[in-house]
Amino acid sequence: MTAIANRYEFVFLFDITNGNPNGDPDAGNLPRLDPETNRGLVTDVCLKRKIRNFVSLDKEDAQGYAIYMQEKAVLNNQHRKAYDANALKPEDKKLPKEEEKARAITSWMCNNFFDVRTFGAVMTTGINAGQVRGPVQMAFATSIDPVVPLEISITRMAVTTEKEAEAQSGDNRTMGRKHIIPYGLYRAHGFISAKLAERTGFSDADLELFWRALTNMFEHDRSAARGEMAARRLIVFKHDSAMGNAPAHVLFDAVTVSPAQADADSAPRRFADYRVDVNSAAIPAGVSVRELI
Repeated sequence: MTAIANRYEFVFLFDITNGNPNGDPDAGNLPRLDPETNRGLVTDVCLKRKIRNFVSLDKEDAQGYAIYMQEKAVLNNQHRKAYDANALKPEDKKLPKEEEKARAITSWMCNNFFDVRTFGAVMTTGINAGQVRGPVQMAFATSIDPVVPLEISITRMAVTTEKEAEAQSGDNRTMGRKHIIPYGLYRAHGFISAKLAERTGFSDADLELFWRALTNMFEHDRSAARGEMAARRLIVFKHDSAMGNAPAHVLFDAVTVSPAQADADSAPRRFADYRVDVNSAAIPAGVSVRELI
């Protein structure tokens, strides 16, 4: 398939109600926060994981849409597949000395793994499959307003062992805690390079799948811990050329998120409490805008 021919940027807005969008394992799984502003954070890795999961569900075993970074995957085994397909024997931590063979290994990884040709990968572990700079990159998502995580106590009406039951004289209860954000609207920025897409083979079909994943990934990622998450807006900027026609920050500045009511004195608790505007007059020539959500 032919690689995309245009550069893109996008603004992605999503929200959460009574859930934890991205727990920090170094902080007891509390929702991630910017300590200076108390605005919530969601990492790019978290968002990419949800995209990978959606593609895996959507494409299942379709050729060319395998997922490299799977849960519990052994990466060297993924790399070995490329060597086997090219009838080559891997050397410890080394690519084949012949440039053509080395390119064949890396190209096989791009052609067969959606996330490698989309996000790139460092595949220089014991069985070396090279490095790939992915055309699609995402920044951390940040909440529009400060958020206040709540710690909720929960009770399980059972215990794990008979010893615990005896200690409680048959009361059989286990206490626990979970952390939630009552409501938060998050904004993430993304970048898609046509020039890097030429190197990995990221195609128009891959791009449409990526947009579909962003739109629908939360629908297949439900859990009690995450509460209600929803994709709210996806605003895409398309350049007329591969190199681009305007700096990304100029395009991002054209999208503003503000309170729906200027005099609102209560904390936002739903998407309707916000207003999203796209200033078409601020978008330079050679760039078109499309709202997919």
